Amino acid sequence: MDELRAGMADRSAADVRRRIRRGGFAGQTSGLAAGKVQGNVAILPADWADEFLRFCLQNPKPCPVLAVGRRGRPELPSLGEDIDIRSDVPRYRVFEHGREVASPTDIAAYWRDDLVAFVLGCSFSFEWALRDAGLRLRHTERGTVVPMYRTSIATHPTERLAGPMVVSMRPFRPADAIRAIQISARYPGVHGAPVHIGLPGAIGIADIDRPDFGERSEVGEDELPVFWACGVTPQAVVEAARPPFFISHFPGSMLITDLDNAALAV
Repeated sequence: MDELRAGMADRSAADVRRRIRRGGFAGQTSGLAAGKVQGNVAILPADWADEFLRFCLQNPKPCPVLAVGRRGRPELPSLGEDIDIRSDVPRYRVFEHGREVASPTDIAAYWRDDLVAFVLGCSFSFEWALRDAGLRLRHTERGTVVPMYRTSIATHPTERLAGPMVVSMRPFRPADAIRAIQISARYPGVHGAPVHIGLPGAIGIADIDRPDFGERSEVGEDELPVFWACGVTPQAVVEAARPPFFISHFPGSMLITDLDNAALAV
């Protein structure tokens, strides 16, 4: 982990957000603000918001809802009193009709009075529990973005929203994979247990060395690839559904909240 990231690992979530808001950090957030819940971001016009919420409720593994903002309001007080969704994510993706048109570090210029912000659970939250159990996470140790893949697993569609589930992958030796399954299953609000283990081709991943999002993480000969449902799924769905306007976090760059990961355990 580089010096800048290491300096933020033990900072409070509010301190990390302030640095992000000032433009002092634009990278991936795994390992930052120890013990705090991180979230995927999805922002849509109000005339798509109700349907997107139904889509999430029909697909709770990839899209577990942590919070829904008020129309036109950037605050999310249930996640942190000072959160401003327009500036507190290190990097965003802006889509028009399903096509990415910008990847800014601030979306104040794109904000509109009809937008509704959603925050969805993220696997970075249960990663703290994995590390506390002594499991090593290659992408965190190397400061890279966890690899993510589009799969052949179909989501449950609504009228306008449909598409493939996206998964994140972490390699483990078999005994550690079993432990990772047991631990992550205690966190259903942040994707819970994996959706697949081993055999990437069985879920439509043709080349595990070429992720669709994030960065490659090699799988050793004595390791299994373990796949969790991922909150980047809405981005793949939006590319297929092509709503007129959509904003998301950049994969790996999450909103860090004031919630404690331990509070999500069951």
